[in-house]
Amino acid sequence: MKKKLAALALCLLMVFQLSAAPARAAEDVYFTAVNKNVLPLSDATMPFWNGGYLYVPSTIFTGVGRDLGVSYYPNIAKQTILLYVDDTIYSSLVFDVNKDYAIDNEGNMYFQKAIQRGNVIFLPISLIARCFGLIYSIIEVDRGYLVWVRNPDMDMEERYFADAAKSRMNYEYDQYLRGQGPSEDSAGASGETQDTPAVTGKQVYLCAEASDRVSVSALLDALDRYDAQAAFYCTLEFAEENGDLLRRMSATGQAIGLVAEGAESRPVTEQLEESNRLLHRAASVKTRLAWIENASASDLAEAEAAGFCPLSPDLDRAEYPLNGTGAADTLLQRVNSRSGAVSVWLGDGTSPAGLEAFLAAMEEADGRCLAMTETAS
Repeated sequence: MKKKLAALALCLLMVFQLSAAPARAAEDVYFTAVNKNVLPLSDATMPFWNGGYLYVPSTIFTGVGRDLGVSYYPNIAKQTILLYVDDTIYSSLVFDVNKDYAIDNEGNMYFQKAIQRGNVIFLPISLIARCFGLIYSIIEVDRGYLVWVRNPDMDMEERYFADAAKSRMNYEYDQYLRGQGPSEDSAGASGETQDTPAVTGKQVYLCAEASDRVSVSALLDALDRYDAQAAFYCTLEFAEENGDLLRRMSATGQAIGLVAEGAESRPVTEQLEESNRLLHRAASVKTRLAWIENASASDLAEAEAAGFCPLSPDLDRAEYPLNGTGAADTLLQRVNSRSGAVSVWLGDGTSPAGLEAFLAAMEEADGRCLAMTETAS
């Protein structure tokens, strides 16, 4: 009888342990860091395991991820993703979303596929690290794990980096939990927004046209003061004459886009490719973000077929310059009237004072201004 009771107790213990394990695993999250930067935490971009391989979002190669030195080129028409190192003939990988393998420039096949979840493409980090000489670590931290992708010259111990990044991970985790709750609809049925309260934790993608050197330099100063990011869509003339500012944008995590004119005689892809060559010459980076003025449907289709990501903002505020406190308050109301992350086209009329007023309001509301990515455009 005692043996039967002992066996029953052991069985119950095993059942309890097996049933409890998934609950603990469900509480774990996977943070992502690129070099010295901890990225925003969300279900949409959280790394995961599949077939024994760890998958990371392809967005780590955009924004601050450009520091990794690996360029990311999605071809929407062909549903392929090209990863490559500029001016290096033997470092490239092509993933086809519809196939179970990747191919390098020498024709070698690797049976690790790209996986699409929602609007995000995930890639196997072990293969990418091996092909491009990157390093990655999976570090156990409070609340889960930290996936740290970096260049070999990042001379820092894993535990030291995890400790240094702890406060940022805590912040990202708090924002993540807030996003799990029910969303608040801050706009009334009548569309009135003058009494709209600030929505905490809001994510905003500010996008501005870069055409004037003095103005852009002052806007970068404002972003630096608030540790914020934005996207600067550069005209051909700006890209040709302001290499130092392009390098500053890249180094500080700002997104860089290109401006094309749909009404010109030259095809928009030709304009964008020329600007990209100037950008690469100045800052050793390329971009697929594009703003096409006076764009026709064929212009947009042409740009997308060439792999560019034309901006389609949630709010077009080009006719309402962000040039003071009043304009900043109005923009905040418009942003808060929309659910989820919001992209805003500011045009070329933003003043440093107007931007600082908006950044201060966002900071007070615990919101964040982020650099535009190819998947968010």
